Amino acid sequence: MLANARMYSVTPASTEAWRSVIGWVTKTAGVPVEFVEHAPPKLLSDLWSRADLGVVQMCGLPASLRSPAPTILAAPRPSPPRYGGTSVYMSDLAVRADSKFKSIEDTFGGVAGYTLKDSQSGYFAFRYTLLTKHPQAKYKKIVGGLLNARGIVGALAAGKIDVGPLDGYVWDLIRAGDPDFAAQVRLVAATDPTPMPPLIATAPLKPDEIERLRAAFRRVHEEKSLDAARKALLIDRFVVPELSVYDETKRRAQLVEKAPEWP
Repeated sequence: MLANARMYSVTPASTEAWRSVIGWVTKTAGVPVEFVEHAPPKLLSDLWSRADLGVVQMCGLPASLRSPAPTILAAPRPSPPRYGGTSVYMSDLAVRADSKFKSIEDTFGGVAGYTLKDSQSGYFAFRYTLLTKHPQAKYKKIVGGLLNARGIVGALAAGKIDVGPLDGYVWDLIRAGDPDFAAQVRLVAATDPTPMPPLIATAPLKPDEIERLRAAFRRVHEEKSLDAARKALLIDRFVVPELSVYDETKRRAQLVEKAPEWP
């Protein structure tokens, strides 16, 4: 079975830390996995469609839509105060560091960007916020296909867009591990939180294997050898959510899909 943590392996430190955590969990649980590389520009959706995933990070929206449903193993509970000690995240709305814009309203009439149209943090969260809180918002141009948070930052720094969404947890990891890159942009708003993306399996795990993996994730915060990894990942501990917690994420996405297309 395969393991992959690309979704939140956004700096060298976080990449190493995720391998340490997942490696400890699977060894402790006695469930062998093989790490597989799936770096950009390969699409995460292609990885998530596989049926041999053992421990893989998956966005909550496709997890809620996938058939057959994935097995939820765990989800991180971020440690920064803004997460309120809960397993949630949000999208940060960013502008270039030297931009004149001070608020999301200031960007209306400009150029907005997004990552991919199947992304909760890179598309749906931004669109849902505009539809529900700023229904009259208009942009003169929309630039898509920016792939991920680093693509958004690059487009902002190059002046190709005026505002774009960043997965908030990704952004916290980048700010902690790559502050010079992060300094190119600043935040003007954040979307409402949704449940944190889970680690899932799509392979046919036995019930006892699932329980051993979940139990090992629950013990990560007690394992002293993983303290440095948890610090690098800004994780307090892991919890085991039900798949149904992502129903609200799905509902918001459905509202966006019923709305008129962006120009």
